[in-house]
Amino acid sequence: MPPAPESRTDDEVLAATDVAVLLRYGLTQDAFRTALFGDGAIAAAVTLDRLGVLPRSLVFVAGIVRAGGLAYAAGLPEPLPSPEPAELLRDWLTGAAQTAATPAAEARAARWLEAVAEIIALRRATRQGTP
Repeated sequence: MPPAPESRTDDEVLAATDVAVLLRYGLTQDAFRTALFGDGAIAAAVTLDRLGVLPRSLVFVAGIVRAGGLAYAAGLPEPLPSPEPAELLRDWLTGAAQTAATPAAEARAARWLEAVAEIIALRRATRQGTP
């Protein structure tokens, strides 16, 4: 049974965010960009952090997006080392590739992946009590 709305944590609320939709619109429409790089990046970080994704893995994928584009990165058999987060990221990238057809949108996607990686790193540092 899911927790009652009044007992849900911020992480649970953010994890319920539809990151794929934010990516599709946030990469191409200015009105959604703040939401993508704000709540969308945090929601993606919460979700991927729970799945054990390392920040450096996302930075690596960001480099692939820069070099080959979103569609190329989405087509990788293993964009991340573990199957479950790899499938999730592949879904996000596939959806984004369908709308982000310009080099500027793909550069934004790479920056967004780096932002998500930074948030994961900050979450981990905070949990470990390191600066």
